[in-house]
Amino acid sequence: MSGLVKELSVNELRTVIRDTVEQTLEDKLEDLQALSSRSFLHSIEEAREDFRAGRVTSLDDLLDG
Repeated sequence: MSGLVKELSVNELRTVIRDTVEQTLEDKLEDLQALSSRSFLHSIEEAREDFRAGRVTSLDDLLDG
């Protein structure tokens, strides 16, 4: 992978860094908004309870059905 960075121009590297930082900030903002929502937090707790109780469906079952 070290050879890949050498092949980037300065502008390409800046674009990669800018895009990465932008996406990371957007993701963190979405996380913050989601965690500020009582209904979202409640849905997470319900999902955890369902998982602990074994009320789950496997991915294979979802894809086959």
